[in-house]
Amino acid sequence: MEMKITSKERVKISLSWKEPDRVPINIYTTPEIHQRLTEYFGGGNIYEVFGVDFRGVGPEWKGKVKEPHGDIHYDIWGVGYRSVKNQFGTYDESCDLALARIKTMDDFKNYPWPGVEDYDFSTIEEQCNQLKDFAVCFGGAGMPDIVNGVSRGRGMEQTLTDIALEDEVGMAIIDKRVDFYYEYARRGLESAKGKIDILCCGEDCGTQNGRLVSPRVFGKVFKPHLKKFYDLAHEYGTKAMMHSCGDTHDIMPTFIEMGLDVLDAMQPEPPGMNPEKIRKLCFGKLAFCGLISTQQTLPHGTVEDCRKEARHRLDVIAKGGGYIFSPAHCIQPDTPIENVIAIYEEALNKKLLKS
Repeated sequence: MEMKITSKERVKISLSWKEPDRVPINIYTTPEIHQRLTEYFGGGNIYEVFGVDFRGVGPEWKGKVKEPHGDIHYDIWGVGYRSVKNQFGTYDESCDLALARIKTMDDFKNYPWPGVEDYDFSTIEEQCNQLKDFAVCFGGAGMPDIVNGVSRGRGMEQTLTDIALEDEVGMAIIDKRVDFYYEYARRGLESAKGKIDILCCGEDCGTQNGRLVSPRVFGKVFKPHLKKFYDLAHEYGTKAMMHSCGDTHDIMPTFIEMGLDVLDAMQPEPPGMNPEKIRKLCFGKLAFCGLISTQQTLPHGTVEDCRKEARHRLDVIAKGGGYIFSPAHCIQPDTPIENVIAIYEEALNKKLLKS
């Protein structure tokens, strides 16, 4: 009789470049899609329905945040957001750019920065114990997320200008964010006592047409910051997984050199991101998570289009291990849920019945 393996074992087998009983499965959803899927399956746990092999753990924030002002709410960095609706869903858009008001190093020194000590890490190990059969993840795409994370509070144009000019104030803000999340990650890993499998981080390094920044800027600004997180993961015996949107094929050899284990999101639409070509480039050295199109196939394709793309990823890309079946980003609210169900039926090789 064949023994059933756990999700944790399945992921570890795949990330050691062997083929497990089936491909490891992940999912990223917007709240609207998650709610619709939950209702479709009669209130069932979507992670269980779709056979998701990953679970996340994290600390509890015990610190203070700025009080809401009207319809504006604030994050731990003092940045204000307003919920904005379109015909499909609701998104938080930054509107009070507190970090843009930091003009001098004195402003920087006097800013009310959050402290990692305001998180309670005491329950992390127990959370891991409760999820012991799954691949346990800590962190996320927002860590350190230099460009997006800083630009939400400083503006994208200003942030990219800071990086290009190596502005003293702008770079100090970037360093502050990176140091904060490095310590956050370190404490999380330390608290878990070896029970975290994957350290998740993020940095959007690509656009639809290629690199976001030049090789020189990436090497000087981004590489040393990001490599710290990869090295930290390995120090604690975990894999390092990083989210990046856009076309990153040019940077993949550098990611491998830096020690990254898994590149997450993996948009297949940009010209340089042909799944078979990048798989050949990285096989045995850099695992992929994603490659199911959330820009074209899932929202705009037919059910059969979705099944065809899923089958290609399963039959071609997953061959030899080192692949996690997943949408390339959060499934957006305008996506037909029949398309979402179709890709997971292919991954699980079974029919998922409505409750």
